[in-house]
Amino acid sequence: MYEDCIESTGDYYLLCDTEGAWGIVLESLAAIGIVVTILLLLAFLFLMRKVQDCSHWNVLPTQFLFLLGVLGLFGLTFAFIIQFNQQTAPVRYFLFGVLFALCFSCLLAHASNLAKLVRGGCSFSWMTILCIAIGASLLQTIIAIEYVTLIMTRGMMFVHMTPYQLNVDFVVLLVYVLLLMALTFFVSKAALCGPCQNWKQHGRLIFVTVLISIIIWVVWISMLMRGNPQLHRQPHWDDAVVCIALVTNAWVFLLVYIIPELCILYRSCKQDCPVQSNACSMPVYQRTFRAENQELSRARDSDGAEEDVALTSYGTPIQLQTVDPTQEYCIPRATVSSPQDAGS
Repeated sequence: MYEDCIESTGDYYLLCDTEGAWGIVLESLAAIGIVVTILLLLAFLFLMRKVQDCSHWNVLPTQFLFLLGVLGLFGLTFAFIIQFNQQTAPVRYFLFGVLFALCFSCLLAHASNLAKLVRGGCSFSWMTILCIAIGASLLQTIIAIEYVTLIMTRGMMFVHMTPYQLNVDFVVLLVYVLLLMALTFFVSKAALCGPCQNWKQHGRLIFVTVLISIIIWVVWISMLMRGNPQLHRQPHWDDAVVCIALVTNAWVFLLVYIIPELCILYRSCKQDCPVQSNACSMPVYQRTFRAENQELSRARDSDGAEEDVALTSYGTPIQLQTVDPTQEYCIPRATVSSPQDAGS
């Protein structure tokens, strides 16, 4: 039974186990990730004051919330390195799904805003984007609370369950996170279709982030449900598999999504004008027509009522003669010639 394995070793043995060094390596990566995430949070707070574009600023509170979720993922790593017991089990079952649901909900809210911007529409307000992120993650929070409360009130402690039952319950609790991940993937793919090219770089970052996350989740769920039992490594490898996936996915969030977004934000703050705009750039023919109209207006203002300027279809100015109102003019009319005139 799983409780026998727990009683044979100390709860904190994996934090300093030199023979199975996976705990030391993962806690080191998690500690570095916590420091980097805090620095990125401070960087976002510093650059938020310098962003001039409203469409770009509206997503910054959601990205700040996303960073808080990533910070929680790195902190949750230690709950999987510490031995499975009655204290760490509720933390694992509750926070794992909730934190990942929060991260993917923030990506979904950002991708939904980009899907509108890339088609030339207006950006959602920062409150709307933030409400989408929080609202989409709220269902996973309710599911996790109900499960943990139900297990505790029935007296079925986690340590009295078999490893297979633990893994099945753990994966079933994450079904909504998987659906949220798939929805974010398709919405981010829709954010790549549109005439506005300047917003597509944000959509590509979300698309690649979710794609790598899907690969990570497929691998660790397959190992947890099929690989470890077939290799006769259950339950000894269960915590290591989930913990590796947790740290890897958190670093993917930072390296593939947050740090490139921060670089884009830094470049836009260094320029005089915002890089992004609320609408896409004007087509070439519209810019040419607008320039020709401005040239026509300047020519009329300089010449007054003496002469007028017209533009041909090729944009070449043609100077017209001044019309004398005292002189009579007639318009030549077409005449029909007789057959005799045609023969002569």
